[in-house]
Amino acid sequence: MRLLEYQAKMLFKDYGIPVPRGYLVTSVEEARQYARELGFPLVLKAQVRVGGRGKAGVVKVCRDPNSFEDVFKEMMGKSVQGEVVKSILLEEFMPHSKELYLSIFLDRSKRSYAIIASPEGGVEIESVSNKIVRTLEIDDGSASNLLHDIASYMGFNEDGSSFVDIASRLIKLVDEKEAELAEINPMAVRDDGSIIALDAKVIVDDNALFRHEELRVFEEHSIEVEARRSGFSLVELDGNIAVVGNGAGLVMSTMDMLSDANGRAACFLDVGGSATLENIYKALTLVSRLNNVKAILVNLYGGIVDTSIVAKAIVNAYNDNIIRVPVFARIAGRNADIARDMLKGTKAAMFESVEEAIDNAVRAVKDTNNDNSRIGE
Repeated sequence: MRLLEYQAKMLFKDYGIPVPRGYLVTSVEEARQYARELGFPLVLKAQVRVGGRGKAGVVKVCRDPNSFEDVFKEMMGKSVQGEVVKSILLEEFMPHSKELYLSIFLDRSKRSYAIIASPEGGVEIESVSNKIVRTLEIDDGSASNLLHDIASYMGFNEDGSSFVDIASRLIKLVDEKEAELAEINPMAVRDDGSIIALDAKVIVDDNALFRHEELRVFEEHSIEVEARRSGFSLVELDGNIAVVGNGAGLVMSTMDMLSDANGRAACFLDVGGSATLENIYKALTLVSRLNNVKAILVNLYGGIVDTSIVAKAIVNAYNDNIIRVPVFARIAGRNADIARDMLKGTKAAMFESVEEAIDNAVRAVKDTNNDNSRIGE
């Protein structure tokens, strides 16, 4: 489980690793309130679990209040490698004179932890030649000497105690939380010699989560996690047509065809080969919670999956007002005739080919957008 930056920084603070003062916000009203408290300049950092945020333009320094709300609104809802920005970390701007890199990671090939450090921070470590990589024996008491050697390599003169202290705390976090990775990049050295973690990355071993109930709070509000717990895969995207199928390959190819037809997927939803009435109904419930979904595109081939179960879940979701948008479906295979009969009289439109279903879904969403634009005229 990869933590969001603000979650990783919560752990850092628990272990005494200094981080900038900041607030997680999800609305412009919250952002306005906490921006006044932090003062300018400040940093806006989109909270997503993928890398490359800087290159994607979702980490920005805002130096005055005049452009602040525009920057915030531009960042919220933006898609970064398929992940939608739903929250932003506002942080105080921390002037500094130097940036370093430090990480502790599990080297599975050696069945031990390792440490990577570099006097060049803020960049991708793979591209840096000036770095040191050492095996780390957490339990045998040798870490202290190693950390002092690394402090010297990093450019700390006689007194590298501040670096050693933070590195020791990071090692303790990794050990106690059974993390696969804990990274500070950049680690900033301020003019007064103090060190602060400007960014934080922590990945926890999923197989160890049952021993760390305190970490489960970090995944409570994730739709993707809810889907996984219910036995299917769902990834939220930034479009307006939810794509549902059975099998990752089928769903991905359907999304490609949708994109070729100028449609945009709101999610990737694979109900899998062991779909039940309950988990398909749950899947539609999660789809109903996604923003901007205006249609559902179903491409289903019943081999293992009984397509009539999927149809029954759709009917139940309509009857319970879980979903209100139209469904455009191509259903073939096991019990497909029964499934098509069950969906007659609902808002589900059935098609012989997925191409027809896609074309009609894209056209319907486009007509809806045109109708909405005319309302505002």
